[in-house]
Amino acid sequence: MNVLIKSATIVDSSSALNGKRVDILIEKGIITQIKTNIKPEKNYKVIESSDLCVSPGWLDMQARFCDPGLEHKEDFESGLAAAAAGGFTAVCAMPSTDPPLHGKTQIDYVVNKTKHHAVDVYPVGCLTVDRVGKEMAELYDMKKAGAIAFSDDKRPVKESGLLIRLQQYAKNINAFIITHCEDTSISAGGQMHEGETSTRIGLKGIPSLAEEIMLQRNISITSFSQAQLHVSCISSKQSVELIRKAKQDELKISSSVAAHQLLLDDSKLSEFDTNYKVNPPLRPKEDIEALKKGIANNTIDVIVSDHSPEDIESKDLEFDFARCGIIGLETAFAVANTACQSKLKLDHLIEKICHNPRKLLDLEMPLLKEGEQANITLFDPSAQWVVAKEDILSRSKNTPFIGQKLKGKVLGIINKNQIMLNKK
Repeated sequence: MNVLIKSATIVDSSSALNGKRVDILIEKGIITQIKTNIKPEKNYKVIESSDLCVSPGWLDMQARFCDPGLEHKEDFESGLAAAAAGGFTAVCAMPSTDPPLHGKTQIDYVVNKTKHHAVDVYPVGCLTVDRVGKEMAELYDMKKAGAIAFSDDKRPVKESGLLIRLQQYAKNINAFIITHCEDTSISAGGQMHEGETSTRIGLKGIPSLAEEIMLQRNISITSFSQAQLHVSCISSKQSVELIRKAKQDELKISSSVAAHQLLLDDSKLSEFDTNYKVNPPLRPKEDIEALKKGIANNTIDVIVSDHSPEDIESKDLEFDFARCGIIGLETAFAVANTACQSKLKLDHLIEKICHNPRKLLDLEMPLLKEGEQANITLFDPSAQWVVAKEDILSRSKNTPFIGQKLKGKVLGIINKNQIMLNKK
């Protein structure tokens, strides 16, 4: 694969070339030249666009690929095509499959099935056997097999003693734990955020307290264990404050927010569109502003897609019976860019989907440097586009963004001597 990227602005806060407009020559997957103007002797494939930007390849820390067992919703072929279309050269595959990724065999399956794809896949193993929160899974064996982190995905670890033991064990083997904060005794039966909209339309609400009380417990346990903890997809103003205070107290706490939580508020559910039904639920605008502020001041470390494919049979139902989830790999950057463009510089946004995930997961950072393997995302941050159902590569189409105009378009990725470009 030989490619010449013409007149691209480098977006990489860790590089001396950040903000520079350059040409990049890639030969057989290796960056061989970075200069102001390159004229190759050979007839290489040329990539150019009016506002072309490049950065090290992005990594999504939270996506579901439904393989094994739920391939009618998504499989690795469709899911990784969606990831590449969304600009991700690497993804973390969550363990909520059938069977769950709770042992060496399941981790081996994911690693072997995806190892030749242009998108790097890092499996996330279960914290507990079958994700039921009763018995610790074989973390060490899964880590040796290639599990990058451990989580029960959208299921909280309810037993405090078990979470303490998990953290203590993970600390000994240098394992990364991701938790979902939800007190299900409070949220049980809830369909959306508890507030003005839920009261007006008559849906049972889920108060922010369900997230916050579990988050406070997990922070207290982390203070006791002095271990590391990553909190996925926080959604409320008070959760941001709890994370900020925990970091101020020098606890090893990190957190993420789903891209859609930065743009959509709970008023969207007024028409009972199940594509807006997610977990955690969409919150009011006051919470959204707090989340954006948390990203800007680095209280929140990472933006994720929270890609959750659901087929028609799971979504085209009465609201109470529809499953939660939005597909997000193809729109995560555009949604976050649209939501945060007035509050966040572009290179700071890229840190949240490129640098910070790799720092947390202790992964080597791709370098835009001569002699390095090309691991690159190409995008146009100013391009406006409308999400069209027929262009979605994910097998499931459960997104509320169809027909909506977003700002920021991914042009493609280059990784592992492979190039995947989106159609213009």
